[in-house]
Amino acid sequence: MTEGVVRSLGSGRFLDWRALDADGAAGGLLICWDKRSMEVVDWEEGQYSLSCRFKNVEDGAVWVFTGVYGPFTKEAREGLWEELGAVRGIWEEPWCLGGDFNSTLYQGERSRQGRITSNMRRFAHIIEEFLVTPSWLDNFSGVIQRRLPRPVSDHFPILLEGGGLRRGPSPFRFENMWLKVEGFLDLIRSWWREIEVRGTASYRLAAKTKELKQKLKVWNREVFGHLEDNKRAALQQVDYWDGVESERSLSLEETEVKKEAKESYQKWVMLEESHWRQLSREVWLKEGDKNTGFFHRMANAHRNNNTVDRVKIDGVWLEEDQEVREGIANAFHQRLSEDVGWKADIEGIQLNRISQQEAKSLEIPFSENEIHSALMEMSGIKPLGRMVLPWRFGKGEQMTWEILDPLASWGAIQLMAKVLANRLKRVLNKVVAPTQNAFVMGRQILDASLIANEVIDSWQKRKEKGLICKLDIEKAYDSINWKFLLKTFHKMGFGPRASSRRSIVSLSLRLGMEVLDALIRRAVAGGYLSGCSIKGDRRHTLKISHLFFADDTIVFCEANKEHLTYLSWILLWFEAASGLRINLDKSEIIPVGEVEEIEAMAVELGCRVGSLPSHYLGLPLGAPHKASSVWDGVEERVRRRLARWKRQYISKGGRITLIRSVLASMPIYHMSLFRMPKAVARRLDKVQRDFLWGGGSEVKKAHLIKWEAICEAKSNGGDDLWKQVIIEKYGQEGHGWRAKKAIGTIGVGVWKEIWKESDWCWDNMGFIVGKGNKINFWTDAWCEDTRLSQRFPHLYAMAAHREATVEEMWDQNFGQGGWNLRFLRDFNDWELEMIGNLLHVLRSYKPSMEEDSVRWKGGRNGKFRVKEAYRVVTRPNDIGFPSRSIWVDSVPTKVAFYAWEATWGRVLTLDRLQKRGWQFPNCCFLCGCAVGFSRNCKGGVN
Repeated sequence: MTEGVVRSLGSGRFLDWRALDADGAAGGLLICWDKRSMEVVDWEEGQYSLSCRFKNVEDGAVWVFTGVYGPFTKEAREGLWEELGAVRGIWEEPWCLGGDFNSTLYQGERSRQGRITSNMRRFAHIIEEFLVTPSWLDNFSGVIQRRLPRPVSDHFPILLEGGGLRRGPSPFRFENMWLKVEGFLDLIRSWWREIEVRGTASYRLAAKTKELKQKLKVWNREVFGHLEDNKRAALQQVDYWDGVESERSLSLEETEVKKEAKESYQKWVMLEESHWRQLSREVWLKEGDKNTGFFHRMANAHRNNNTVDRVKIDGVWLEEDQEVREGIANAFHQRLSEDVGWKADIEGIQLNRISQQEAKSLEIPFSENEIHSALMEMSGIKPLGRMVLPWRFGKGEQMTWEILDPLASWGAIQLMAKVLANRLKRVLNKVVAPTQNAFVMGRQILDASLIANEVIDSWQKRKEKGLICKLDIEKAYDSINWKFLLKTFHKMGFGPRASSRRSIVSLSLRLGMEVLDALIRRAVAGGYLSGCSIKGDRRHTLKISHLFFADDTIVFCEANKEHLTYLSWILLWFEAASGLRINLDKSEIIPVGEVEEIEAMAVELGCRVGSLPSHYLGLPLGAPHKASSVWDGVEERVRRRLARWKRQYISKGGRITLIRSVLASMPIYHMSLFRMPKAVARRLDKVQRDFLWGGGSEVKKAHLIKWEAICEAKSNGGDDLWKQVIIEKYGQEGHGWRAKKAIGTIGVGVWKEIWKESDWCWDNMGFIVGKGNKINFWTDAWCEDTRLSQRFPHLYAMAAHREATVEEMWDQNFGQGGWNLRFLRDFNDWELEMIGNLLHVLRSYKPSMEEDSVRWKGGRNGKFRVKEAYRVVTRPNDIGFPSRSIWVDSVPTKVAFYAWEATWGRVLTLDRLQKRGWQFPNCCFLCGCAVGFSRNCKGGVN
């Protein structure tokens, strides 16, 4: 590297640099800096890295930057990781790395995706340990990262820009910590009543809100000031009195002053944590665990992500403040303006309708119970918008309209929309087709994924060819035609008040898609589209042509070019009617089987060609269900969510909370349809163990409690489409209670894997006899939660009709009715006692006029609950663990976690540390006496 080449980069005489020469065509590093901003104190050259120790000219802060050019081979990469570890040991200052590691961290970084490899897992460990130190983030909290264009190189330059950019004053934000001040609500109420404004209701609301915000800002400065300064001043007071107490005894007055200083420090610490928790929006983590550092990091991350220093509109970058403002305003004005061009008419389309009575029920005045229920469903931490106050009341608190008076005004629009949405949920299933699974009570996102996989399985088993069209539809809120939407509402039977814009905005996409559903169904009925026929043992055939989940649309059709032509016409007509746009650049057609001329078919629709396996609604589509590659995406998301840098700032109790929240969302969503391979389960367990206890690839930490103990618990749908698909494909047994067992090896076999896990469920279910026409007399558990075939096997072997129902075994002609048990032969004398015992058991049961039903044996009132089913599956031990005394909501989780460790006897006491190889004097730290174990010291126990 010559000086002339470096000087040509810019900055003239103020440019300084260090370089690491390339090895042939590989490697080579150059680090440049402006001497007016920083000066180099020291540097270190390695085989794959160049490190410089800088000192800022402005504030004198010292920090380290390391440039990296990674090798290509696995063996050489290990040398790079060791080299970075050595560099970290040279200097203690804040440290940041950058460069080309020649390694990928996530699947999405590769053009062909592929599998998660051991190199990627290793790189993830290194990046989390080395990429940037916490102290560097503290010094450069406002830094933002941006990718630059790559006109020549095959690498994108990355710009790390300090300071960020703030445009205009910060918006008003309601602070949750204000509610911790005694009398705050009374103060708000008094201010609200003092403000006198004349004008319309909306003007008075806006003016009083503006005035109240100003009062809150002044009050906040006077009462709270700067939290960090107040906390520091309180800590200095505590340190002062500790110093005085170390020299002499404190008087009673001084002891009281010291106590007040400690209480003041604790108060400011708690207020600061509440402040940063609200800014971080990490509401899953409780206050009181001293997780302020984590909240601070997340708040800074949100602020940096939300920073808008420039915006690209119509291919042009706008950077100046005024240009950005005008560009955004013009873009939204253009997007939200009504298109005056021709619109297709939907008058001739037949849509499902609600009754007049249901329509009237949507327009009656709101009741207080409706408003209260909607209010309790809203988040108590996140604001309902940056310019309004949040609903910040606990779900168990007593609510009065006097308290809510001023606070309710700001969220009136959001609250009204919530009440209307709750009303509409009651009738959505009447107007939304079975093919739409989004946000309809009784329908789940998993239904659509199960159906799609079973459709592919059917095609593959019959060796038929088909096409899956995955369509990307724009979000509705900013582009849908409101006249189209209002007409759709009217055709569904909704009245004028329920069809207002405010009430239908959240439902616009779901109800607008009903028109597309009607168009596709009409095309299938006319033979223009085929769909997939679900065939089983029955003569009837169920046809599946499409599935909707909000804007995630999938269409099944025959591998026929004409059908794709008809589908493209349908989509064009739907676009012209609704204003929504089908983004064909992001859409794709996926062939099932050997489909010829697939590229020509893709051109006909105007989209790209995909392949199986794929993904739909975040779940595998057409993938080999036993392959561990199906779970690579889950592992990647779990690693991101449980990034080990978070471990530095979260208490162990908070880590437990985060692990459980991850388990409740990411793997379990996949496990709802797919069995997790043992190898994947072990990898995910390791990620969670390392996150909880520490350690990893470089450091080994003590895992004090076995993972199984940690994983233990702390202590109405209708005839759905998915059910119809399974019944048509596999048939049903047990008088319609369940589908038949899936047989065969071809295809995805999703339902077959689900069926394998059904035995434990049926073993814990019992039947409640009604008419008895759906309950098998001998083989169903309806009599004292046991099967009569198991309790009386000898009589079951003699039964004339072993498949008879309870209704068939009951004879109504015997007076008030009686049991008519039929056997193949007469009884022997020694068999009469068994008959007597059977009749004794049956005397408490008889059929009724109600329908038969199923109940969960271990549930309260016979109702199924996931928590109780989990206990059955995990088979918990019978140890009486005092979980209710430890995991208490009012106790900080870090305290509860310590009590939990102590209860298991796993706290790292002196004797336990000695057993693990640590060298300590064998004495009690409380009284100084020599003891074998800390619990043997009487002074320590006392």
